[in-house]
Amino acid sequence: MSSVPGHDAAGGAPGSVGPTGEPPRTGGSVGPTGRAVQVVGWVFVVLAALMVPWTVYLSLTLPRHHFAAHYDLAWGGFDAAMLVSLAATAWSALRLHTTLPPLAAVTGTLLLVDAWFDVVMSPTVDERWVALAMAVLVELPLAAVCLWLSVTGHQIVVRRLRRARVRRPGLRPRS
Repeated sequence: MSSVPGHDAAGGAPGSVGPTGEPPRTGGSVGPTGRAVQVVGWVFVVLAALMVPWTVYLSLTLPRHHFAAHYDLAWGGFDAAMLVSLAATAWSALRLHTTLPPLAAVTGTLLLVDAWFDVVMSPTVDERWVALAMAVLVELPLAAVCLWLSVTGHQIVVRRLRRARVRRPGLRPRS
């Protein structure tokens, strides 16, 4: 039993729904979708383990300097993707849309990647200091805001599903 009065063992209110619109699970069978997700989880465990020797190998064998034929296209394309992601996240946040959690997660990830590569690929010490300042003052704080938006947006979606379920008990999410 839950230690919160009026809540079940999973921590939800009686009759509440999980993120998928179904009652929260308190144990037992996870169903075919849950099993598929767990299989993918184990595949990712194996892939993460395989990344360890690969990362060590690359760190030891890649050249310190490398000429990129389309450096401008790579950065321009990345920045265009970040612009689209920021705009989509803004649209979703303003409308409290159900796409806010994944969009904010993507935007935060792009900001972290941008900060990392700006800092480590700066060709001069002065440019590295500028990139580091941008990372600390702009990109990392915005990535943290995106993480907050993702978590908060998820909570908003769950609350909306719960309210919709209370208003219309027979309501089921579309498959």
